[in-house]
Amino acid sequence: MGGALSWPFMRLYILTLLYFSANAILNVIIPLKGESLGASNSMIGLIMGAYLFTTMIFRPWAGNWIRKHGPIRVLRIILVVNGAALVLYTLTGLEGYLAARMLQGVCTAFFSMALQLGIIDALPDKERSQGISLYSLCATLPGMIGPLLAIGMWEAGDKAVFPSAMIAIAILTGVVGYSARVKPNAAEQESGRSARDQGATMLQSFGQLYRNRQLLKCSVLMLVASVVFGAVTTFMPLYASQIAGGNAALYLMLQAGTVVIARFALRKRIPSDGRWHSAFVMALMLQVAVAALSVSYSATGGASFLYAGAALMGLAQALIYPALTTYLTFVLPPINRNVLIGLFIAMADLGVSLGGFLMGPIADVFSYAFMYMICAGLGASMIAVAYERRKQVGSS
Repeated sequence: MGGALSWPFMRLYILTLLYFSANAILNVIIPLKGESLGASNSMIGLIMGAYLFTTMIFRPWAGNWIRKHGPIRVLRIILVVNGAALVLYTLTGLEGYLAARMLQGVCTAFFSMALQLGIIDALPDKERSQGISLYSLCATLPGMIGPLLAIGMWEAGDKAVFPSAMIAIAILTGVVGYSARVKPNAAEQESGRSARDQGATMLQSFGQLYRNRQLLKCSVLMLVASVVFGAVTTFMPLYASQIAGGNAALYLMLQAGTVVIARFALRKRIPSDGRWHSAFVMALMLQVAVAALSVSYSATGGASFLYAGAALMGLAQALIYPALTTYLTFVLPPINRNVLIGLFIAMADLGVSLGGFLMGPIADVFSYAFMYMICAGLGASMIAVAYERRKQVGSS
């Protein structure tokens, strides 16, 4: 096999799978531990949201640092720091998780940018969507087994199991990461400017978030969709227990399994031609809304609606991110494309964080079901944003 399925890229996908395995476990353990210690939904949302909120802050700079120093050097440094963050989880209680989540968030900003930009730069145009989809697939794959492992660790009550798992993941990720190779972004040679000029361009690029119409549209869509995804990830371990027949691990595994299957089976169906496909994106946002509504109604209708929502949510999640990212790789100006993609991905991170920050207080005041109904309304409102009369959109 060649292209996006060749061995050099497969090795990067394996590294991605290992790196995100810890987070698949932590996404369940942290809410359960928080609830057992009497923490409010607002506090749990703060701790969970701190991870990607920190990632959002550092991600725009990550693209520039990777351009200047090369992905290999950056990758090796952040794997060491990530190992330290995972060890910190084993040495402290809930009060130390916030610091560990923030440290892990910094690592994820540089890790994901190094791999995604390396994949984008190394693959030909027609295979970009496949490479991004396979990277996203492997980032999601741990969600199929991670929740089940986390529930098993929690119910076992053995205090040594969780620390051992975190340490093992840290070591294994480091070993695989140090043997991986990523094409340096600098080899793309988009311009011959100095590192200082690149830094100036990075600062100027922040204004593109509202001046560039394509970037703004994609960022708003990704932000709102990610709010819904973040609310599900953060509070499902607590919400599912209130539903007859509901099981958080089963829900998260079903959603992640749908993401994995859809990203692999439909990877060639994701548009990779630089055109804005209104109907496709509108359908995805409708799916987000229906999925959230189904999850909300499960409080009354039962577990069947919960699991139907999981499948719909997984299908939407599988396609939205790679579709929008691939589109932006074509329409953004090449000279600062890496930084602008970093800003777009930062909006996805912000959305997931807001899913905990904003939806936690709503769940405290009202209920989880009402909170997910709000998520459904947000998703539905994005259908109008996704509409575009013209079949092809040129760069601003």
